[in-house]
Amino acid sequence: MVTTLAISKHVNSLLEVETRFSAQQAIGDRFFSECYEDLPELTELEKERCDRLKERYLYHRHHGHISEGLINQIAIAPLLEMAKFYDPPFDIRSEYPVQIESIEFDVDENEQTIYQGRIDTLVIHKKLWVLVIESKGQSFSIESGMAQALTYMMSSPNQLQSTYGFISNGGFSIFLKVTQGEVFQYQFSNDFSLYNRNANEFLTVLQILKKIAQLFQ
Repeated sequence: MVTTLAISKHVNSLLEVETRFSAQQAIGDRFFSECYEDLPELTELEKERCDRLKERYLYHRHHGHISEGLINQIAIAPLLEMAKFYDPPFDIRSEYPVQIESIEFDVDENEQTIYQGRIDTLVIHKKLWVLVIESKGQSFSIESGMAQALTYMMSSPNQLQSTYGFISNGGFSIFLKVTQGEVFQYQFSNDFSLYNRNANEFLTVLQILKKIAQLFQ
């Protein structure tokens, strides 16, 4: 028997992902050292632009709810552009369809469940998934997107290299890394908030994006 379910509605926790798809959270900081080690320096122009992005986001947020589309325009797309994900050797897709199978056994029959969804933005390098990006409206919590993004990343055809994820609702952002072996291993970065008064954390977000881009060039 085959059942088809939407990832966004039926995969709601990291425990569900671990149980259904044989995944485990990595222990130790070295697994995802890319998010803090040897980050590239930013130019003064990049720093100034990140400051403008933060000011722009906070201005629109002060005036009310920000939709997912507007967040993409004023925050996500400019960061991807500065990290050069729109340029060769990368290929970028939007609303990319994915599916992942889960086979469950019982006494009488095999239960096959196919989970389907669409990735907001997908960056590809030589047919390997580099970056899965989930951008959500301001009312959407980052925690709610973690299981969804992790499930998407586990359907990547990438068998040899790590896949990276970036989840953001504009005000809060977090990165994710997945490797594929006997089981999937994953780990999240620290979270980055635009409400930090002492620093513009878009600067660190851009550094990590540029570091990931460099890994595949």
